[in-house]
Amino acid sequence: MTPPILSVRNLRRHFTVRGPFNRRMGSIKAVDDVSFDLMPGEIFGLVGESGCGKSTLGKTIMGIHRPDAGEIWFGGQQIAHLPPVGARAVRRNLQYAYQDPGASLDPRWKIGRSLHEPLAIHSALAPTEREARIRDILKAVGLPETHLDLYPHEISGGQQRRVGLARILTLHPKVVILDEPTSGLDVSVQATVLSLFRGLRKTFQLTYVFISHDLAVVRMMCSRVAVMYLGRIVEMGPTDAIFDRPRHPYTRSLLAAIPKIGGARVTRDFWLQGEPPDPGNLPSGCRFRTRCPKAADVCAHQEPALSTAEHGSVACHFPE
Repeated sequence: MTPPILSVRNLRRHFTVRGPFNRRMGSIKAVDDVSFDLMPGEIFGLVGESGCGKSTLGKTIMGIHRPDAGEIWFGGQQIAHLPPVGARAVRRNLQYAYQDPGASLDPRWKIGRSLHEPLAIHSALAPTEREARIRDILKAVGLPETHLDLYPHEISGGQQRRVGLARILTLHPKVVILDEPTSGLDVSVQATVLSLFRGLRKTFQLTYVFISHDLAVVRMMCSRVAVMYLGRIVEMGPTDAIFDRPRHPYTRSLLAAIPKIGGARVTRDFWLQGEPPDPGNLPSGCRFRTRCPKAADVCAHQEPALSTAEHGSVACHFPE
């Protein structure tokens, strides 16, 4: 059996909330006891409402945030608490594509210099070899070489997304974490970018973690999906099972909110009301119970564990 390329075990990332005089007032459990495996070559989706912890999970895996507890295994190596030198070596094979590609590019640098930088830091290639690789990658993402002499503000958002991908791919990574990769793009540009992701996955043998709130895109792109709510995974399984037979009430509410082509948003089956609880003051027991129509006494006293069920895993005392 093929081992996972990335394994996350009981990962936690909490942010301290401070008040007057820098006094500790509490903490926000952005990522709280998350575990999953990522198989080579798959596209693993992370979905949920804004603030559920999707991006924080991706950044903690990448090392942008240091975890408070838990383990991250990548290629058989524990990378959760590596020293800077060891972390730099890992980042060659584990890359993060930011939600705003323009923000990850220095506005004072031309595209060519931005693409040279990761190779200068992480490789021992000669300047001529770096130049050849950059031109090959630029061609792979569908951009002309003339873009090397442009600044980020001189190209469109979709082209900035391609430049961000090119910057990542120059290092030939194994896993790429895509954070909201289609946000802010026109529908036609989204289709082009998604097709590009698929083509690059085959060409460079990539594995993706696909973070998105666009459930229609997730269904089209991902082979497996994890649904997050307030820092925890509440349901996980194959994409078809999650979309066709959702077992957690939160998952069902998300799917009921997907707009339908040919009409306005269908609200007949959408029952989810209110805002998520304050992440700095979570309710006892199940975190979803304050918005769940099935909530019972046990939900207030015992937090459900993510347990294996038919066609996946679910964290609910009363799954469908």
